[in-house]
Amino acid sequence: MEKPENTLSGTYPNRPLVAVGAVVFKEEKVLLVLRGKPPAENRWSIPGGSVKLGETLQEAAEREIMEETGLTIQAGDPVYTFDVIKRDQKGKILFHYVIVDLEADYVSGELRPGDDAIDVCWASPRDVKTLKVSAATHKLLKQCYSSGWL
Repeated sequence: MEKPENTLSGTYPNRPLVAVGAVVFKEEKVLLVLRGKPPAENRWSIPGGSVKLGETLQEAAEREIMEETGLTIQAGDPVYTFDVIKRDQKGKILFHYVIVDLEADYVSGELRPGDDAIDVCWASPRDVKTLKVSAATHKLLKQCYSSGWL
C-alpha cells in the first residue's frame, strides 16, 4: 500500500487544500505580506492561509491575519477565488490550493510580521507597482478594485 501524502504542510497533497486570504484596506492602502514559504515565497501577496477543520472562511481569515500581521480584522464576503497548482520537476503535484479571498475590515492592531511572513506593509497603488507582488494579487486588485492597482 502506498504511503499517504503529506497534506498538513501543503506539499504533495492527495487533494486540493482550501485556503483564505483577507483583502484589507486602510487609508487607501492594501495590506500585504512578504511570503517566507512556497508557493509564493519572496512575493508580496494578500495575507492568509489554510482553513482548519471546523472553521468558517471568515474565522480562518481572521485567525490567519492575526497570526501573520498582528492585526484584528472582521472578515466579510468572498470577492475572488483562484487555484494555485505547482508541479515539481517530475510533474507531480507539489501544491494545490483553492484560495478564497474575502473582503475584510481593519479593526485594530499594529503591523508586525509573524507566522510565515517575512515582512508586512500597507501598500499604496504606487507601492504595488514597484514591489515584487504575486500575479494573483495583481489580478485580484485590478479585477475587483480598479485599474489604478496595476
